[in-house]
Amino acid sequence: MTQQQKIFLAALGSAALLLGAFGFQYIGGLAPCKLCLWQRWPHAAAILIGAVALLTQRGQLAFLGAAAALTTGGIGVYHTGVERGWWEGPTSCTGDASSLSGMTGGDLLDFSAPETIIMCDEVVWEMLGLSMASWNAVAAFGLAALWIWAAITPEKH
Repeated sequence: MTQQQKIFLAALGSAALLLGAFGFQYIGGLAPCKLCLWQRWPHAAAILIGAVALLTQRGQLAFLGAAAALTTGGIGVYHTGVERGWWEGPTSCTGDASSLSGMTGGDLLDFSAPETIIMCDEVVWEMLGLSMASWNAVAAFGLAALWIWAAITPEKH
């Protein structure tokens, strides 16, 4: 497999994960929490990095793709820990939601915020005992390996 093919597959993997997330949101009706949204941005960056790497034939950009994949994987691990109660998550989306202590004055006065806060510490979907955040981490680390493999593959001219 050529370097360009590996880059294409890695970017396609992020695109598939992002499309899956949007599918769960808009077709499945599972609204994302704050940490779920954070996990999407590095996938978008990986897609952009992949497109630039393919268009410019600069395979070394794959290292940036790996960084994006590792970032979303890390956020996925963090989110999994929040869901499982291993550590605390952002006060704006964790806890019993009965306290206002995690909110700033600006948060309290922000009427553009959605009525329902989606909790980051609640698992809304799981498969084989793993939540979406966990599966995102597993897939992202696999994609990171593919990005790194692409980055260290010599370019063929």
